[in-house]
Amino acid sequence: MSKRHSAKYKLDRRLGENIWGRPKSPVNRREYGPGQHGQRRKGKLSDFGQQLRAKQKLKGHYGDISEKQFRKTYDEANRRKGDTNENLIGLLESRLDALVYRAKFVPTIFAARQFVNHGHIQVNGRRVNIPSFRCKPGDVIEIRERSRQLAIVLESVQLAERDVPEYLEADHNKMTARYVRVPGLSDVPFAVHMEPNLVVEFYSR
Repeated sequence: MSKRHSAKYKLDRRLGENIWGRPKSPVNRREYGPGQHGQRRKGKLSDFGQQLRAKQKLKGHYGDISEKQFRKTYDEANRRKGDTNENLIGLLESRLDALVYRAKFVPTIFAARQFVNHGHIQVNGRRVNIPSFRCKPGDVIEIRERSRQLAIVLESVQLAERDVPEYLEADHNKMTARYVRVPGLSDVPFAVHMEPNLVVEFYSR
């Protein structure tokens, strides 16, 4: 479904981590970076380097969203009351493409973005084709009737490599999911350790 197979795996290799926990990730076979100098010992990252890497990893996990969109999400998280780290994760997880991916309707976050773009998803009975659409607790996300038998959907719901998190109630017989609550960092099933605190430091320099 996604056109970005090479790009997403390049992202994995560049960061040296399997950020989506996919069994096909090249990092599972080669834990070093790409290119002829990829196997050289890496020097210690500066504070800025660590912050930048944390930002690239978190941004990449959500389908390598644009810098402009990611910065806008951070600014909103910073404006809201409470912990900016938790707010940032909550806002990213309430994106429609992220929830379609978490509900296991599609196998990857890239496929989720394309699936939403192509008009296969409804929110509260209305078709929505904007991947960054922000859902609210109580919203019901469903695959349109005529899209429920697509091979990508039927294969994805059977995948054993990840589970549906507790902040979503998914019914794979009806192909619906209800967004129960905004999650915190500890609720999100990231395949690798994420450090939103370093992302906050990066933007608040």
